[in-house]
Amino acid sequence: MDVLLNTLRGVPVTLGITLIAFAIGVVGGVPLALMRRSRIKPISWLAIAIIELLRGIPPVVWLFIIFFGLGTSIPQMTAFMAAVIGLGIVAAAYMAEIYRGGLRSIHNGQWEAAEVLGMRHRTVLRDVIGPQVFRVSIPAAATYGIGLLKDSSVAYVIGVTEIVYYASEQSRQTVDAIGPFLIAAAVYVIMTIPTAWATRSLDAKMRKRVAK
Repeated sequence: MDVLLNTLRGVPVTLGITLIAFAIGVVGGVPLALMRRSRIKPISWLAIAIIELLRGIPPVVWLFIIFFGLGTSIPQMTAFMAAVIGLGIVAAAYMAEIYRGGLRSIHNGQWEAAEVLGMRHRTVLRDVIGPQVFRVSIPAAATYGIGLLKDSSVAYVIGVTEIVYYASEQSRQTVDAIGPFLIAAAVYVIMTIPTAWATRSLDAKMRKRVAK
């Protein structure tokens, strides 16, 4: 019971990292997706390079770069902040691709109709295309959010006191080395299964709406 309680101490930090990093991704993915779709080739190429760079380097490496790199020049940088920033910028790259998929699902006729009506490009994105893209992107974004929750476990390598950190501490302090990690695994499953069910249900409802 003590092992379980100690492991649960990391749940708030795990959720905090996940939610903040996901929020960074949701917001940061928008300009990247728009740059990726730009008709100006250098801007589009720059977005592709940024996205591939962020996705191509493992999250744990980003955490090391930010914490031990930027951390030396920014004394206020904590392990929690480094984890949020590192996972957040990676999330922005993945969300940009999710948004791009959403943009591609919008029929070109809507863009053409908006141009005929004389609507500004910014207005079309904000009032017509944007809401549809966000709605279509919800299932994929939720699925990524579940993955991000599990990926947040890498934060323990820079000393963030999340679930795996406490499981590792308990493993070193008890005879049963594997037990604390099994408990940590169960905690992750309990947190992710309801979200996965809700995501599948939402996806099914949205598919029915599209089919009507």
